[in-house]
Amino acid sequence: MKLTIFAATGGIGRQILDQAVAAGHDVTAVVRNPRKLPSTQVRIVTADLAAAEPVALQVAVDGADAVLSGLGARSKAEAGVAWQGTRAITAAMRAAGVRRIVVVSAAPIGTVPLPNRPQPPRHDPGDGFFTRHLAAPVIKVVLREHYADLARMEDVLHDSGLDWTVVRPPRLTDKPLTGTYRVAYGQNLRRGIAVSRADVAHYMLRALDQPETIKQTVGVAN
Repeated sequence: MKLTIFAATGGIGRQILDQAVAAGHDVTAVVRNPRKLPSTQVRIVTADLAAAEPVALQVAVDGADAVLSGLGARSKAEAGVAWQGTRAITAAMRAAGVRRIVVVSAAPIGTVPLPNRPQPPRHDPGDGFFTRHLAAPVIKVVLREHYADLARMEDVLHDSGLDWTVVRPPRLTDKPLTGTYRVAYGQNLRRGIAVSRADVAHYMLRALDQPETIKQTVGVAN
C-alpha cells in the first residue's frame, strides 16, 4: 500500500513509520525537520504543518492509497497545529483525489465543548467513576488548549467529506508493541488507563483494512 505519514518524527508518527516500512508499504514521510529522520527507506517531504498551504502538501499525498497522521501539539505554544495542519492535509487530499485518512486524537475529546457543540456529553459512556469524577476534570484543565485543538481537528475531519477514522487513546506510554490492545467504537474503554504508542500505531495501520472504521471514532487501550 502507498501511504503518506504526517508528523512522522513524533512519538506515534515514528512508530507508524517504522511499522509501515517493516510491513513493506511504500511510504512518504512528511516532517518539519528531515534531519530527525535518518531512514533512507522512505520518500521525505519537508513541511511545517503549522503554516502549510494545501498546494504544498499535495505533492506528498498525490497517488497515496491512504494518509495517516500523528499530528499534535507538543507544547502549549504549539496548540492549534493539529486542526490547522489537518485542514491543510484534507484540502490537499481532496485536490489529489485521496479519500482515506486515519488520525490520532485523545480519549477525552468527546466531552470537549466547541462552538458548534457548546454542550457536549458530560461523560464518555466508556469512562468509569475514577476517570469521570477525578482524573478527567483535572486533565482537561491542565491540557485545555491541547484538547481544544484536537476537538477542532476532529470537526475538520467531520466536515471534510473524506473517509476518516479518529483514534482516541488514553495516556500514552513508550512500552513495546503488544498487539493485544482493546478497541471500542464511539466511546472510550472501561479501565482503559493507558496504551503504548506502538500499539496505537499498530491499530492505525490495521484500521486501513477495516472499512467498518470509516467515519468512526475508536477508543483504544491496553
